[in-house]
Amino acid sequence: MPVESVAGRNARARIRASVIAPEPLELPRTTFVQPDGRRIHVYGDVRGAPAAGAPRSEPTALHLRRDELSGTWIAISPARNERPHRSAPTDTGTVPGSPAERYGCPLCPGGPELAFSYQAAVFENRFPSFALAPPDVPDPADARFARSLGTCEVVMFTERHEGNFATLTPEETGRVVAVWRDRTSELWADDRLAYVLPFENRGEEIGATLSHPHGQIYAFDHLPPWIERRAAALLDGRARTGTCVSCAVIADELASSRIVQADPHWAAGVPFAPRWPFEVHVRAIRHGARRLADLTPSESRSLAGALHGVVERYNGLFGFELPYMMVVQEAPRGADDWHLAVELYPPHRSERLTKIRASVETSTLLFINDTLPEESAARLQAVPVIPREEHPGFVVVAGADTGR
Repeated sequence: MPVESVAGRNARARIRASVIAPEPLELPRTTFVQPDGRRIHVYGDVRGAPAAGAPRSEPTALHLRRDELSGTWIAISPARNERPHRSAPTDTGTVPGSPAERYGCPLCPGGPELAFSYQAAVFENRFPSFALAPPDVPDPADARFARSLGTCEVVMFTERHEGNFATLTPEETGRVVAVWRDRTSELWADDRLAYVLPFENRGEEIGATLSHPHGQIYAFDHLPPWIERRAAALLDGRARTGTCVSCAVIADELASSRIVQADPHWAAGVPFAPRWPFEVHVRAIRHGARRLADLTPSESRSLAGALHGVVERYNGLFGFELPYMMVVQEAPRGADDWHLAVELYPPHRSERLTKIRASVETSTLLFINDTLPEESAARLQAVPVIPREEHPGFVVVAGADTGR
């Protein structure tokens, strides 16, 4: 009996997509304003309030410098050197006997960032690279300086100290997608911000200083160079062909051997020209799904399941939790042919070896991949994924804003 291709299973799945899906659940959001003006957004049950003596944020020396030889901006942020590294400082608000003290983790309940238990939360980073009220530049008369205008937020996936997208419950994963959508929608509505980027750095090899399941959201007042280049490529493709380049790429992925998993809403596969070993892009199939706010309830539920599946495959690839960088690539303004995508970049090329972005790649931005994309996809396809129940998802309902 012939084996049905992934593309064939994909088509059959689209036929089954007409099944009526459950309505998403309401997810209340409560916002606290701390004495230093930073906000904490609590999603779900409110189980406490920020401590009156919470550490304050006092970012100094933040600014941008323009590299005249490339015309690009470099962010200068010395405050990042003060970030917590794998242990909670017991003299800055850690509650005795709390999970924060038990695990030595400033992100656990009872730590200096969140003094109380939570289901999911977002707080404005105490050690930001960008701020909505950044300090003045060193020399206002020098046009090579600019203020570091933007935002840096920390997204807590769960209060549990251990976990990743493969081990988060369906409810927790659905809550993360809803939180991403809520926060990015607010940030995109700010005309001062040109690009919003949710992301996760997972593992010490990536440089993650804390293992507690969390991500971040950065927003910038200008388009980062790589995003600007990708948006220009879509405009050029539309001008040359009269069609959407993203739609064409998705059609090619679904028909290829590089597709790892797919459903009616998302195509997850190793791209044709990956920069990283075992790189996977989870891309929205529907034209018009440009940002998280554009997703239907079914697409949001499906995204949560897709992320679980990809990370479970990563964890099974070499028998350990595979480190990775994950970015949610939403459409910048005016990029109508952009399809929302979650892109994952793991550095491991084998169980022992990792890719090091060394001289050639750093100096030229010409990436050299040590793995064959089709073979990487085949290895990921071969990792078994345990089916799990689909959660109906969430829709965020704004509640009280509480000042302190």
